[in-house]
Amino acid sequence: MMIDNIGDKGTLIGKRFVFETLGCKLNFSESSHLSRALIEKGMKVADSGEVADICLVNTCSVTEVAEKKGRQLVRRLHREHPGARIVVTGCYAQLNPEAFLSLEGVDLIIGARDKGRLLEYIEGLESRGVDGHLVHTPIEEVDSFEASISSEGRTRHFLKVQDGCDYRCSYCTIPKARGKSRNGTIEELVELARGVARSGGREIVLVGVNVGDFGRSTGEQFIDLLRALDEVEGIDRYRISSIEPNLITDEIIRFVAHSKRFAPHFHIPLQSGSDEVLKLMRRRYNRSLFKHKVMLIKEIMPDAFIGVDVIVGMRGELDEYFEDGLNFIGELPVSKLHVFSYSERPDTDALKIQPIVPPEVKHQRSQRLLELSDKKHVSFVQSQLGTQGRVLVEHHASGADGQWLYGYTGNYVRVRLPFRSNIEGRLVEVKLHDIIEGDCVVSGSFIDDERAE
Repeated sequence: MMIDNIGDKGTLIGKRFVFETLGCKLNFSESSHLSRALIEKGMKVADSGEVADICLVNTCSVTEVAEKKGRQLVRRLHREHPGARIVVTGCYAQLNPEAFLSLEGVDLIIGARDKGRLLEYIEGLESRGVDGHLVHTPIEEVDSFEASISSEGRTRHFLKVQDGCDYRCSYCTIPKARGKSRNGTIEELVELARGVARSGGREIVLVGVNVGDFGRSTGEQFIDLLRALDEVEGIDRYRISSIEPNLITDEIIRFVAHSKRFAPHFHIPLQSGSDEVLKLMRRRYNRSLFKHKVMLIKEIMPDAFIGVDVIVGMRGELDEYFEDGLNFIGELPVSKLHVFSYSERPDTDALKIQPIVPPEVKHQRSQRLLELSDKKHVSFVQSQLGTQGRVLVEHHASGADGQWLYGYTGNYVRVRLPFRSNIEGRLVEVKLHDIIEGDCVVSGSFIDDERAE
């Protein structure tokens, strides 16, 4: 059923909501942006244990597990918030809205094109239909872009610069869930960054489905966006989220190395260290190009952090392909691996590939990659011990041994500092000492006590 009417303004004042999000940083960025819009309309976030009036779920479809979590989440919210309106959006809602139409309690399902109008549709909710309401547009017709900015506390903000993807990787459904590549203009994105600076935000992460493809819909260039953002006063640090190896140009790498504000922190998806598997995946690069990018980064930014995505157990990943890829990754000076098991997605070309990798083999291969990741991460962090750096203090936490401050260096080393008041959200000069906690948290000390006060 299509909702044609948009509700009256002011119907949400005083109502309470919960917003649950699955998936990537882009999803979380969009959810944060939409939550802020609800609050500006007079709604309140429901406290823990409090029954909400409206429950919103931003879904993910990148894996079968993510889809299952989406359905389970809707059922749980229906139990915990009896009588609440339930609204579902996100990638899974676009790809398979029927999966939610049959779930008890669902009032509204919103696809990719109308996600930005979620507030209007919530205002327009009327009596609950037996099968819920569906606002859905074929993905081929989705061409609008909604710029957004969101935050994690006072310090780190996420700026959505791009959406959609024109790539057709054999295993991926994202183009069908988010549509074609599109983006905001440099002018409007710079203005959003200035707004972050005016509000006291210090760090911005550039997010999108395929950020390096920025400019597809406006005729601009990603490097020009970076240059413009680098001139925004008040922002101390930018990070570029995951960027395709074929789109992180040598020019971009050299720009980051000499920029005022871009951190030496890169997240580059490799997906496989085997050229044969990369061909099966229909990736737009080979491992030689990937190695070139990594080595160039380390040549001009020796202390740069490089995170790498790897998919294990892709259909057609023979034992010799995996071993070859593992050896290749082992030789690369990367800092950490993000390992994902291949998940079969409906209507993808990968389903035609043989042979299938058994689940137990996937697990074994994942463990070996995770062990390699741990070794590389420890080695990278150890290389930073004894050095000085700037930490953006993000939050404080209490432990058995007292209160501590936590934050990250520009090259993404997590640091614990002695507690001091009134410095959260500030950059401080520190010295790195020893690894003290899991996942390579490092003890740090203030270089300049006066600056820290």
